[in-house]
Amino acid sequence: MSLSILAIDDSRTMRDLLRSALEEVGFNVTTAENGADGIGKLESATPDVIITDINMPVMDGFGVIEAVRKSDGAASVPILVLSTESGSELKDRARGLGATGWIVKPFDDQRLISAIRRVARV
Repeated sequence: MSLSILAIDDSRTMRDLLRSALEEVGFNVTTAENGADGIGKLESATPDVIITDINMPVMDGFGVIEAVRKSDGAASVPILVLSTESGSELKDRARGLGATGWIVKPFDDQRLISAIRRVARV
């Protein structure tokens, strides 16, 4: 079974890297360029896992986590934060809002894929 991933990052390069790495192993990938775009695509993407950056314009990753956890259809979808940030205060804040895990950029393809498979509830 193919997993559906919603990848939210303001960097086109990062979105392209994520799409390439994840589609290579058979995942269906929807990308969004900021948090608001990601929340807008949430319903149509019906993701099994959401990957979000933290530092983005319009709506940051913390806003994404809050919005997803308050949504009707996606409140229980696992959320992995993928960020250059690694401070424990930020990780604690993300966890407190409902993030499932945190991965520091640059990411290792296999580690990311393994983390996605581990948290996916399918």
